[in-house]
Amino acid sequence: MRKSLIFVPLLLCSSPALAREHAIQIPPELTDPATAQKLSNVMQVLSNAVLDLRVGEMQAAIEGRQATPAERNVTVRDMARRDDPDFDRHFQQKMANVGPMMQQSMKALNQAIPPMMEGLGQARQALERAIANLPDPNYPKR
Repeated sequence: MRKSLIFVPLLLCSSPALAREHAIQIPPELTDPATAQKLSNVMQVLSNAVLDLRVGEMQAAIEGRQATPAERNVTVRDMARRDDPDFDRHFQQKMANVGPMMQQSMKALNQAIPPMMEGLGQARQALERAIANLPDPNYPKR
């Protein structure tokens, strides 16, 4: 009897009526291209803020020495320019692609959600069948 009591909440939660009530609805913000553009704008501002962080003193401290006055003003952007003289141009090109890339990602996510929900529904049905086939613990043993 105790085992069957454990499965009662599972059966209630997996009923089709409750599943419809709790169906995932995609917020309109996730389908709006303006949201992707806003997110890409925020990413660009945050990226620029990170690139402007001063890290020269930290580098000197890691190397176990005092930073020179010139090193105190070294930023992440300055360090990136050492490896890539066209860093600023490449960075702007990548940032220009963020908006369309986010729109594509959001579109792919919106297309993937319905099949995922269908798969979860099928899994729920399989669990219901498995639970229905469990032996009754109160059935007399021979």
